[in-house]
Amino acid sequence: MPSLESSFLNGLFEDLEKDRLVLPTLPEVALKVRDTLEDDNSSMMDVAHVITHDAALSARLIQISNSPLLRASRQVETVEAAVARMGSNMVRNLVTSIAMEQMFQATTDATDVRLRAAWENSTQIAAIASALSIPQTNLQTDQALLAGLVHDIGILPILSRAEDYPELLDDEEALDNIITSAHVKIGEAILRTWNFSEELVKVAAEHENLSRRHEGPPDYVDIVIVANMQDAYGTDRPYGQVDWSNVPAFEKLGMETDVSAVDMDEANAKIEMVKTALSG
Repeated sequence: MPSLESSFLNGLFEDLEKDRLVLPTLPEVALKVRDTLEDDNSSMMDVAHVITHDAALSARLIQISNSPLLRASRQVETVEAAVARMGSNMVRNLVTSIAMEQMFQATTDATDVRLRAAWENSTQIAAIASALSIPQTNLQTDQALLAGLVHDIGILPILSRAEDYPELLDDEEALDNIITSAHVKIGEAILRTWNFSEELVKVAAEHENLSRRHEGPPDYVDIVIVANMQDAYGTDRPYGQVDWSNVPAFEKLGMETDVSAVDMDEANAKIEMVKTALSG
């Protein structure tokens, strides 16, 4: 007789394969902003108009546009000025990043703690990824931020389904095993459904492959892998036990794998700035 863990996983993968698995949808404001940006007949003023319908989002974007993250010398006080300062790509990425927080809100107490932990971890990885991307000339910090936020997005449907299995919620080890086994494949499916760029889809699909090698310059998968390694350093979590010299992503980013040689002081200041921006 199959265990609850294996039967849950089999059902999960079968429903995913047959398009029966309920995947999360992007918050409406993020979709509207993206659609407006992709409309050739729309302007940044139209984008600002969409954003102003969400008071909390408007305030957050103005706050970020005035933060040290953008190194701006002059304060802006309107959404129109904020989006003009940021440009279309940054606006798209930041709106999506800010709106994603509401996706990690639990509808029941059963998964509330896990969802909060997942969001907190995602913001931490996003902040580290953003800081790590700064020296990389081919990568954008706001895209790295979004990569960090979505890398574990596959956890959401797993936890949602687990709410129907109280005995699974009581078995933390089994639920952890299921998440480890399934979140990558489900995350890839979610980002494809959302029509995210291939470089971000790869983040969801490949960030657990620590031995990953590829041609060309570093990408956002490399950034997220290293962010996860740095976040786990000094802990008893599985990533905390990994020998960095066996992780090619460090070499791709031009980083030393001798931990004692990694100076995170400057990066830590940037990480705190990003986390403040994300948490409002």
